Amino acid sequence: MALLDDTKALLGRLIAFPTVSTDSNLALIAFLAERLGQCGARVEVHADPTGTKANLFATLGPEADGGIVLSGHSDVVPVADQAWSSDPFAMVEREGRLYGRGSCDMKGFIAAAVAMAPVFAARVRDRPIHFAFTYDEETGCIGGQALARVLRAQGLKPRVAIIGEPTSMRVIEGHKGCFEYSTHFTGLEGHGSAPDLGVNAVEFAVRYVGRLLELKERLRARAPARGRFDPPWTTINTGALIGGVAHNVIPGKARIDWEMRPVQPGDADFVKADLRAFCARTLLPAMRRVSASADIVTEVIGEVEGLIPAEANEARDILMELTGANGADVVAFGTEAGIFQTLGMAAVVCGPGSIEQAHKPDEYLSVDQLSECLTMLQGLADRLAPG
Repeated sequence: MALLDDTKALLGRLIAFPTVSTDSNLALIAFLAERLGQCGARVEVHADPTGTKANLFATLGPEADGGIVLSGHSDVVPVADQAWSSDPFAMVEREGRLYGRGSCDMKGFIAAAVAMAPVFAARVRDRPIHFAFTYDEETGCIGGQALARVLRAQGLKPRVAIIGEPTSMRVIEGHKGCFEYSTHFTGLEGHGSAPDLGVNAVEFAVRYVGRLLELKERLRARAPARGRFDPPWTTINTGALIGGVAHNVIPGKARIDWEMRPVQPGDADFVKADLRAFCARTLLPAMRRVSASADIVTEVIGEVEGLIPAEANEARDILMELTGANGADVVAFGTEAGIFQTLGMAAVVCGPGSIEQAHKPDEYLSVDQLSECLTMLQGLADRLAPG
């Protein structure tokens, strides 16, 4: 009971840091670094290029490969224009629920992991426990990708990663990737009465969208046999088409915001290669016959690898043992798990709270879910303790 109370209090402290992705997370990272340092952890803080955000990577136990990573992102989504019943950055407990922005997504898991740090410090001997807390997961897993580069450079090779996103403590062994882009079209403005003298950026953007729609259908045929995702193929979504200033002006600028969610390696390369060829062979020659400066440029907003279900997965096996689960599931939402998998780790997603509460006003984490998470982490500590 004391551990649960301590974790609740810690969660309240974490929620009080307004770490919306557009803002700094440095104060929260400093707080966590101090807490983990007090437990004897070796703490590293890696700032982003702006110096306004940072990742934390801390280790308890021996300096060795083969460790277990407990991972969570520190950023939260905005609360603007949401109707909250209370201050979103002041945790409130009502009827067995802990309300506050980030309570389930995903400061609840971070609080549980850090509250357990003294227990891990006392018990872990042969296999290190790592804490990985990142920035800007919500805007493209930018911090997670930066952390991966650091781990590669250091040559550190943990073997297992547990990503504590809200799964209602279900064991998740797979999810789709999330690749987000903005494609910018530069044409040539002119009067609408003389369309042949201009390059209509909106019209070429529409043709690009048409190609995306064709690819959507072609991806259905690439669905893997016995696919477990719903739907089982890679999807494409056109989120926005922006361009034009008036009825009688040939638009010189346009932008398409779009995404794809790959279910398997190779699908993203298939889509990108097709679009590059379509632009190079069809769209750009037509545009540049009128204006040599016409162009199409695709900006990568984020490319987050999916978590591919693996036949052998130590992380899944450990979590199934600790939670008593009879099997592992797949989900539609994305996480940083695929990043850890690409580093050679067995990865799994399992954490307290429901994704149904994430990003909504009056986001909450039930006390029962937080307690279940602590029980799981205590089991992990027992597993790592010397016999």
